[in-house]
Amino acid sequence: MLRTLESRLDIRNDRRQDTRFAFLIAAAEQYSPTTETLRILADGEPVEPAIAVDVDGSRAIRLSSAAERIEIDYRAEIAGLAEPLVPRDVDPMIYTRPSRYAESDLLGPAVRAEFGRMRDWPLVDAVVDWVHSRIAYLPGSSDHTDGARDTFLHRKGVCRDFAHLVIAILRAHDQPARFVAVYAPQLRPMDFHAVVEVLVDGEWWLVDATRLAPRERMVRIATGRDAADVAFMSNTLSGARLRTVRTGATTDIEVGDPDHGARVRLR
Repeated sequence: MLRTLESRLDIRNDRRQDTRFAFLIAAAEQYSPTTETLRILADGEPVEPAIAVDVDGSRAIRLSSAAERIEIDYRAEIAGLAEPLVPRDVDPMIYTRPSRYAESDLLGPAVRAEFGRMRDWPLVDAVVDWVHSRIAYLPGSSDHTDGARDTFLHRKGVCRDFAHLVIAILRAHDQPARFVAVYAPQLRPMDFHAVVEVLVDGEWWLVDATRLAPRERMVRIATGRDAADVAFMSNTLSGARLRTVRTGATTDIEVGDPDHGARVRLR
């Protein structure tokens, strides 16, 4: 199996002040791409960034620039499957705590009344089915500051909102869950995608309440507590704005009719 990934970002910094950027668009360190290229231009001149890798293999592309225009072009081809990430001893503690966009402490009483004392796979399956059936997938219906509580109340959102709500409900039941940004072949329309990994029986398993793309072909970009940890672009103290972003993800072996109840690991 061959998966091909690409991202192109065009950024404008109208104030032209020195700005620190971090981009999470590269395939995570668990993969070994057969080919991989990264080109960055600042006002038309090539720039060599720094790469920072976190404990879960997210590769942050870092640079500081006062350029008015920054262009980033990333491409990679990945042959075969990667080994799944091995849970760390500290993961259950980190990924059962409330976080900025997954407010499990605020949702706890309401969702525990809904799901009772279920644990592990019965709980995971029930939560994913509930979010899929109760939340409307409506592009443009939520804001980047919305968290799981907003999605629970408003009953609409996009992939990151679905992921935050699944995570918050699972954490409210003491089930470790975390946010993962991925490339998702067969996603329509194509974009960066947000999914969830849940810890069951000592392994991380992949779930996606949107059911918009087959999980078996997804490629990890970044992993964290919620979207705050895995934003594809972040910058400080500037007026930088994303002018355009284009993403692509294809595979030479497509999945016909995905089994949404299958047990899948992110590889």
